[in-house]
Amino acid sequence: MYLIRGQQNLDLFKLRFKDVKLSGTIGNFDGLHLGHQAVIKKIKDNSKIFNSKTIVFFTEPHASEYFATKNNIKNKIPPRICSWREKFNQLNKNGIDFAFFLKFNNSLRNMSPEVFISEILDSINLASFTVGDDFRFGTNRAGDTNQLREWGKEKKILVENTDTIIYKGERVSSTRIRKALANDDFKLAEELLGRPYTFSGKVVHGQHLGRTIDVPTANLWLPKQKLPIKGVYAVECSLENNDFKGIANMGLRPTVGGKHPVLEVHLFDFNDDIYSQRVTIKFIKKIRDEKKFDNLDMLKLQIQQDILIAKKFLNNSNDY
Repeated sequence: MYLIRGQQNLDLFKLRFKDVKLSGTIGNFDGLHLGHQAVIKKIKDNSKIFNSKTIVFFTEPHASEYFATKNNIKNKIPPRICSWREKFNQLNKNGIDFAFFLKFNNSLRNMSPEVFISEILDSINLASFTVGDDFRFGTNRAGDTNQLREWGKEKKILVENTDTIIYKGERVSSTRIRKALANDDFKLAEELLGRPYTFSGKVVHGQHLGRTIDVPTANLWLPKQKLPIKGVYAVECSLENNDFKGIANMGLRPTVGGKHPVLEVHLFDFNDDIYSQRVTIKFIKKIRDEKKFDNLDMLKLQIQQDILIAKKFLNNSNDY
């Protein structure tokens, strides 16, 4: 998949692919859930009809993140289901030809629907353009599907939207998935995503406190955006095509005076040096909420109990 980074690289893209017809879509695509996958399927179907390549515009950061940061209300930023790297990987797995990383900034925020169409959409060779059922664009979300359809008629570009995807009586959405994850309903999250919820990150150096209590952990680099989970979990991990079981803690680590969120994982029966390697964590079951202990000995005792609970659950013990 070919990545175009930002509007400033459009001219280069046009020069290199000026004769390539495109079937495209645009959105945040946080999680690439079933609703997003329906849009992806539509543009792939259209690419066969029009003998075109597929292109997905995705905005970073999300508009809600941008406004919360700008207004200094960072506690209102919704947690991310997946990082932009994971979003890119999922688009690639779905067979998309081109991904357009469109930075959401003050310039894009203040762009009128008409300018967005002329400077962004008209700048590439679109044969069809598909959006979700609730898509809005431009300053104050003034642009809608009807405006896109009028533009499409003028340019002889097929413009269409996809129907809402309903699962168990409710709309499939990123908000619903975040809520499921916050409620530790990993089964529902998996059903809405069409795959298990995972987080993939590079192992980085931490405080190395785990080894002092005989529980070595791998700290995973976290994006600045929040994750929709917190607490201690039984997990399954993938590392260089090998699978492991373990426990993970997502939180501030109050016992050791932590100030920033950390995701750390302890792999059972494993003690190799894996710094700078990428680990993918699948969250299976929440064991408990994070809490502050009076000392490291009490924390160590609790972690040992957590490990026993996790092993019983991961080994399908009849007790759990």
